[in-house]
Amino acid sequence: MSLIGTEVKPFTAQAYKNGSFLEVTETDFKGRWSVLCFYPADFTFVCPTELEDLQNQYATLKELGTEVYSVSTDTHFTHKAWHDSSETIRNITYAMIGDPSHTLARNFEVLIESQGLADRGTFIIDPDGIIQAVEINAGGIGRDASTLINKIKAAQYVRNNPKEVCPAKWKEGSATLKPSLDLVGKI
Repeated sequence: MSLIGTEVKPFTAQAYKNGSFLEVTETDFKGRWSVLCFYPADFTFVCPTELEDLQNQYATLKELGTEVYSVSTDTHFTHKAWHDSSETIRNITYAMIGDPSHTLARNFEVLIESQGLADRGTFIIDPDGIIQAVEINAGGIGRDASTLINKIKAAQYVRNNPKEVCPAKWKEGSATLKPSLDLVGKI
């Protein structure tokens, strides 16, 4: 069953952000757009490149009213240790959620049970706490955070214009489609 269109399930987790520990729950995803970015583990290889790339897009995502959360099955203490010891991770300013209980990884269906690690999963969540987009990559395939920008803009456009849809390669300001009987077979 797809998670698209479903509400984020209840959870409580600890996170590390900007030198402090904080609690994060599903209610933090309400009232604004959110991106939840799962990755396998701290102190690894592809993961820091992805988190750095996400940080590089963070200001633009914030301008779009979007908050970012990274998640691994490590603890929030491990996130702090990684943040303190890695030149790359030291620059992260968004919340890094610890999921040692695997609750979030299970809720979002990205847990690799045999390893106790999460797949590389990206979730776009609307202000109602509803999942609007899902992308899952194999462990060896890093993600490009710049692709989130257009996906979020499209999701926001469709939310604000419910009678329109965004075609492939849609960019802000370009033409959209208005589904109707007149369009059937003409695209």
